[in-house]
Amino acid sequence: MLLGSQLRRLREARGITREAAGYSIRASESKISRMELGRVSFKTRDVEDLLTLYGITEETERESLLSLAREANVAGWWHSYTDVLPSWFPTYVGLEGAASLIRVYEVQFVHGLLQTEQYARAVVRRGMKGASPADVERRVALRLERQKHLFAHSAPEFHFVLDEAALRRPYGDREVMRGQLQHLIDVSERPNVRLQVMPFGFGGHSGESGAFTILSFPDADLSDVVYMEQLTSALYLDKREDVAQYEQALKELQQDSPGPDESRDLLRGLLQLS
Repeated sequence: MLLGSQLRRLREARGITREAAGYSIRASESKISRMELGRVSFKTRDVEDLLTLYGITEETERESLLSLAREANVAGWWHSYTDVLPSWFPTYVGLEGAASLIRVYEVQFVHGLLQTEQYARAVVRRGMKGASPADVERRVALRLERQKHLFAHSAPEFHFVLDEAALRRPYGDREVMRGQLQHLIDVSERPNVRLQVMPFGFGGHSGESGAFTILSFPDADLSDVVYMEQLTSALYLDKREDVAQYEQALKELQQDSPGPDESRDLLRGLLQLS
């Protein structure tokens, strides 16, 4: 998906149509469209030909993009869980694993990267009604595997804004919720985590469109990606004007929410009440 986004920008910068790009690699316009959306695998020869067409002749830049193409064709660890995942989610897990900064606003429940095992199991059971216990456990295992990214030696920066509604809506029994609140307090102390709570008392705010995630990557040439999950699909936005609006919304959420220390105090207050 990231490579496709890069190829699209290079093509548009040269004023080349998808039809012309397709002709250069002996393919259709629709294949170029699928490549640019990251919905097909990449042949190295095709990427080489497109880079030549787009005027990318500098060896370092070419190799950077060709390396991305090779990586795009390697199945990630999460592919072993595709039997219990919706079709759009493996793409997100791959992007999440490649990101250097992950910014999140969540309103329905605690974000998956911050969930305890017991809370995650309650959330998965609610979301996978009728699923077998084995499938529920596999989905929980995937969530816990993703969380290793949070604690890795080279972990990215995480900025979370959780709506107070996500903290008060019960998933599991009282002990599950108490354990989840304590976990949030503990995780919020990590140096790579900035956790804020948007309190009910603030009223209306810039997160009115619902939950979203912004993923940023270490390569400055790669655009940020906004991820929004829906009931039967997900949206991935990478156009600068779209990303900018979500970045502004998150910036306002961070400005309007209590800071990390005050938010931690809010979590402690909720823990005492639970």
